[in-house]
Amino acid sequence: MSASVGPAAETEEPLAAPVSSHNEWDPLEEIIVGRLDGATIPTRHPVVTCNVPPWTSHLLGLAGGFKYPRVLIERAQHELEGFIDLLRSLDVTVRRPDAVDHKQRFGTPHWSSRGFCNTCPRDSMLVIGDEIIETPMAWPCRYFETHSYRPILKDYFRRGARWTSAPKPELTDALFERDFRAPEPGERMRHILTEFEPVFDAADFMRAGRDLFVTRSNVTNRMGIEWLRRHLGPGYRIHEIESRCRTPMHIDTTFVLLAPGKVLVNPEYIDTDHLPDVLGPWDVLAAPEPDPIDDRLLKITSMCGKWLSMNVLMLDEKRVIAERHHASMLRALEQWGFEPIPCDLLHYAPFGGSFHCATLDIRRRGTLESYFD
Repeated sequence: MSASVGPAAETEEPLAAPVSSHNEWDPLEEIIVGRLDGATIPTRHPVVTCNVPPWTSHLLGLAGGFKYPRVLIERAQHELEGFIDLLRSLDVTVRRPDAVDHKQRFGTPHWSSRGFCNTCPRDSMLVIGDEIIETPMAWPCRYFETHSYRPILKDYFRRGARWTSAPKPELTDALFERDFRAPEPGERMRHILTEFEPVFDAADFMRAGRDLFVTRSNVTNRMGIEWLRRHLGPGYRIHEIESRCRTPMHIDTTFVLLAPGKVLVNPEYIDTDHLPDVLGPWDVLAAPEPDPIDDRLLKITSMCGKWLSMNVLMLDEKRVIAERHHASMLRALEQWGFEPIPCDLLHYAPFGGSFHCATLDIRRRGTLESYFD
């Protein structure tokens, strides 16, 4: 029997796009927030240890593959719930991934690993307009991380979103430089990744409509950047941001787009004289020195550097959620004309980030534009 093509079918309303986000600042309507349940300390691997602080790298050798201590999870969970309550009070729809036992072992014919956690959806998925792209991440312990988001992705797909998965990487030894050592200040920059296959984390990209900005890092290689460039096609332009960080991983503590014409940069990592020419007319705002962290346990277990103070979440072109502890950043945002909303998420650092890392904005009220023509 043929499908109905009569008047009823012709008058059906098209599905409203459940996924629609073109930049970092349009009014936020729906977001995915990560989950701490089942979080497991990453299995030790050179691509992991080359990117985390020395104390954390040492702990991975002792505790990799074991569950995170309850004291770390409880403190972070309390702050995460407060953050989610704040988003909902601001009329933002919040979606959450499934809880997963990341301690389970998995592998391919080439390697095996235990998992990590699904605290940072910003890393494993990239939203470009109405499309969600699952990224080919370089950490073996994150190989199946997006599976915990699959119920959400299937729901978005059924409602009209586009859903793409980049080529799943092999992650063999050929992808990683043998005996890699992070460069010292003054040495030529080098990365642990070869160009064996495309890999990238979504958190190495910032979106400004038809223009994207990216840092090449220890989880994103040139082949990964080129894969995305070809996938998006001529309607988009990708600009590379040079970072002076000796262990680069993720752009959102280095170069953060706040609003049309305003970009926040890390003065330690960014030479403003070497920014892409398209940013010439923009206001380049240097982040203030982060406020010190006195919590000794947090300093030992954090997977992030001190510039996590830059990891803010824009609600629109004015309102921005920022860490309450970093008073210097809150003051600077106010001076630059923004309306900071203080919130606590300091103890999320052992799990990989703060407000921007912990979220994936799914729908922002706006259209695809070019901000640099």
